[in-house]
Amino acid sequence: MAFAGVNYAAIFAAAVAGFLFGGVYYGVLSNAWLSAIGKSKEEIQKTGMAVPMVVTGIAVLVMAWVLAGIIGHFGAGRITLTTGLISGLMCWIGFVATTIATNHAYQGAKGSLTIIDSGYWLGVLLIEGAVIGYWGVR
Repeated sequence: MAFAGVNYAAIFAAAVAGFLFGGVYYGVLSNAWLSAIGKSKEEIQKTGMAVPMVVTGIAVLVMAWVLAGIIGHFGAGRITLTTGLISGLMCWIGFVATTIATNHAYQGAKGSLTIIDSGYWLGVLLIEGAVIGYWGVR
């Protein structure tokens, strides 16, 4: 079954890859991220991570589905790894980085948080774009 010429399996695989990337990314940057949000590990453990993880899982799945729709509009034979990467990059520049920067500016967040968080979403969109572009039309 396909949506805009892209396989649903590619969408799911892209979402899973993006989600797993977050574990590695924030694992490596955990101390910098904690400093940027002004919280300790203990404070994070108190509130728990279950809800944010579910929200993230849903977000990366929706993002992969929408990105697949965008990439699918290139048409058969034009969906490639390159178009997937470029599409992911352009969506990040136009929608994600701008939104995060605006929200963080109003919230008074540290610049380091903006860089860390938008870097994560750049990675997700590049990974999802690559997976969807590589799988192409099915």
